[in-house]
Amino acid sequence: MGEKKKKTIKTIKIDADKCNGCRACEVICSAFHTAPKFSGNNPARSRIQVIRHPLKDIYVPVYAGEYSASECMGRDKYTIDGKEYEECAFCRASCPSRDLFKEPDSGLPLKCDMCESDPTLEKPLCVQWCLNDALIYEEREEEVEEEVDREELETGLESLANKYGLDKMMETVARMSVSKKS
Repeated sequence: MGEKKKKTIKTIKIDADKCNGCRACEVICSAFHTAPKFSGNNPARSRIQVIRHPLKDIYVPVYAGEYSASECMGRDKYTIDGKEYEECAFCRASCPSRDLFKEPDSGLPLKCDMCESDPTLEKPLCVQWCLNDALIYEEREEEVEEEVDREELETGLESLANKYGLDKMMETVARMSVSKKS
């Protein structure tokens, strides 16, 4: 069981009623994530996509979330202004059942990183470029249980074993466990 820790949760709240479908969010996101930054843009590489129904002027921005290795069972349908949408249309995951939120060349999943950069931006660029305030950046503090990333732990242990030798590492672990019991 891990210990509780305060964590800042960053989210983008979406007000679909205010979205006019201009796609400025897609353009700036894809430009920010090109190498070198802003050297081009390809909205297929954007970590935010505007789902649209042009005849009815309905636009819903959706930003990329976690990767899912398997398809979900979400096949529910939603009716919005008389138009039927599949639940998948609003899903933030990159998954095997669709091409949304995947790098077009490699197929690697894309995830919104809130425009992490150095220096840190006050808020993600898609929010800054949204002229209608359909995208609102929010931060909140939450108490979460800190989990150990097993892969990260194994990589760290392997690195220590390579640097100091397995015997030295095991000696240290044994000494630490004895001192903890005292």
